[in-house]
Amino acid sequence: MGDPILALNDARLTLAGNAGPVEILRGITLNVTRGETVGLVGPSGSGKSSLLMLMGGLERATSGSVTALGQDLTAMGEDALARFRRGNMGVVFQSFHLIPTMTALENVAVPLELAGVADAFPRAEAELRAVGLGARIDHYPRQMSGGEQQRVALARAAAPRPAILLADEPTGNLDGANGAAIMDLLFGLRDRHGATLVLVTHAPDLAARCDRVVRLADGLVVDARRAA
Repeated sequence: MGDPILALNDARLTLAGNAGPVEILRGITLNVTRGETVGLVGPSGSGKSSLLMLMGGLERATSGSVTALGQDLTAMGEDALARFRRGNMGVVFQSFHLIPTMTALENVAVPLELAGVADAFPRAEAELRAVGLGARIDHYPRQMSGGEQQRVALARAAAPRPAILLADEPTGNLDGANGAAIMDLLFGLRDRHGATLVLVTHAPDLAARCDRVVRLADGLVVDARRAA
């Protein structure tokens, strides 16, 4: 099976709250293998999104270790983390986080340009066409539906061809039909680029499409099994 592409060892996350420190994650040990699709499930407040943020280096573990592609994320500074994510990870959020003053094409191409990709705009256009937005390339976010904006976000995440795709409730703001289409696209991107996919979801049918389901409760992993 080889070395894990993501590895957490007794990773803990404590954040400051109004009444004092709050333990969000209370010691997570978890390995994700290359090419695997993992669904993170559990009740609201169980720590699913926080765990995903640790995996992406968007939150720093209070203690323990988080390793991605053999690199210790907990030892990196903010600039090094940003460079690492830019080259190795794609992140999709429930809120689309598009830049409103940029067209769909620019939203996808600009991160590629920042990464020094020579064919940033042709690659961005190809990714937008791959998610069915060939006719929306020059449109701004305000001119697109929620489903279309999430497709732009998917194209932006996939365009650098990352080894790891992280998705936090990517269908949470969409209706059923759009949500199903987005998930088909997300799994298609995984297949097309050979990425490892970790996603947070409340949807049982979506979790069932994953290779493995990791259930959290109260900041702990309470179950981690292969999907039926």
